[in-house]
Amino acid sequence: MAFFISDAVDEMDLRAFVARYGEEGPGNQAFDPRMMVKVLLYAYASGTFSSRKIAAKLHEDVALRVLGAGNFPAHRTISDFRVRHLDEFEDLFVQVVRMAQEAGLAKLGTVAIDGTKMRANASKRKAMTYGRMKSEEKRLRKEIRALTKRATRTDEQEDKKYGKDVRGDELPAELTRRKDRLAAIQAAKKRLEERQAAEDRENGREPGDQDRTGKPGRGYKRRFGEPKEKTQDSFTDPESRIMKHSAIGYQQSYNAQAAVDAEERLIIAASVTQKVSDVDELEPMLDEIEANTGTVPNQVLADSGYRSEANLRMLEARGLDGYVAVGREGTGPKPIAADKVATRRMARKLQTKRGRKRYAKRKHIGEPPFGWIKHVMGFDRFSMRGLRKVDAEWNLVTLAANLRRLNGKMVWV
Repeated sequence: MAFFISDAVDEMDLRAFVARYGEEGPGNQAFDPRMMVKVLLYAYASGTFSSRKIAAKLHEDVALRVLGAGNFPAHRTISDFRVRHLDEFEDLFVQVVRMAQEAGLAKLGTVAIDGTKMRANASKRKAMTYGRMKSEEKRLRKEIRALTKRATRTDEQEDKKYGKDVRGDELPAELTRRKDRLAAIQAAKKRLEERQAAEDRENGREPGDQDRTGKPGRGYKRRFGEPKEKTQDSFTDPESRIMKHSAIGYQQSYNAQAAVDAEERLIIAASVTQKVSDVDELEPMLDEIEANTGTVPNQVLADSGYRSEANLRMLEARGLDGYVAVGREGTGPKPIAADKVATRRMARKLQTKRGRKRYAKRKHIGEPPFGWIKHVMGFDRFSMRGLRKVDAEWNLVTLAANLRRLNGKMVWV
C-alpha cells in the first residue's frame, strides 16, 4: 500500500501545495510537500491519525521511513502542514475520485447516501446545559462580589498597618479564575441563545412573540431565543453538538456524510454537518456528487433519515431515480397525509418488486465504508476542532479510505 500511495501521489497535481512555499522568502528550507502528503495519506490509511504518533512512526515504521525518504519532520510540523492545507486535501479527494472514474472504477450507476455520528475532539464532561449556565452565572457573580469586598477590606487593613498599598496574590488569583470562568460561561450562554434565535426564525417566530399562540389553545413555553434548560454547549469545541450513538450513548459529535458508488464502494462525496438529522443533507450531497464527478448518478438510495416531502419533490424535479425509505425499516407502513403527494408516490414505488430490490442494495453499498473507516482504519473520533477543520479532516479520512480500496485495482503508467 505504501508503494501504491507513493505512485498515486506522484500522479496528483500538487501545485497548490507547492505554491504556498514560494511566497515565504528566505528562511529554513521546507520539507518537500509531496513527501509530506505521502506520509499523511499512508498514516491515515494505516490507522495513525495523531501527529505525534506519525512523527514517532517515521523512526519505527519501515513503510513510513520509505515514504519519508530519510526525513523526520516533528509532530508540530506535521500538524501545521495538515491544518495549513485543508483546501488542498479536499482537492486531492476530488482528484482521486476523477482518477477512479477514468479507470472505470466509479460509474455512478447507483449511489447510496448515508451519515454516521462521529465523536468530536471534545469531552461531554466539558459541556454544560443552559439551565446550569444560568445558575453558575448567578453563583459566580455572587462569589466575585464577595471576593471583591474581601479584597477591598484587605487593602484597607494593610494600608492602615503598613502605611502603603500592599496586596497579596491569593485573592486576585481567585478573582481572576472566577472572572475567566464567568466569561467562558457567558460566551457559551450567548452562543446557545444565538443558535436558538436562528432556529426560532427558521420556524417562523419573531422577537417579542412569546405571548402569541403557537398552537390552538396553547402559547409558546419559552421566550424567543431562549434555549431549553437541557440544551448543551461545549467549552472545548463549541461547534460540536450532543448526538446519540447507538453503542456509546450521547457524545459531543458531528454528523459525517458520505455518498458511495456501488461499483467499488468508493466514496465520491463527503461532508460534515452539525445537525443531528440527515434530512437537510440530501440535496447538498447531490450537488457535491455533481461537482466532484461532473455528472449525476442514475439511481440514488437513502434511508428514512433523508425523507421529507421537499426532498422527494426535489428528486423528482431533478429527474433522478430515487429510492428513499418513507418509514423506519421493520416498523411497517404508516398512514401518509393526503397533501404529501411525493411521499405517496415514493411509498408506492418502494412497494413494487423492482423498488424493493433496488432499495435493498442500500445497506451493502452505503454502510460498509463507515465500518471500514471506524473498525479497520480505527478512525472513530476527529483530531481537529471546529466545523471547517473537521470537514477537511473527513475529506482526508475518506481520501485515505478510497486509496485503500483502490490499492491493487489501479496501475499507474
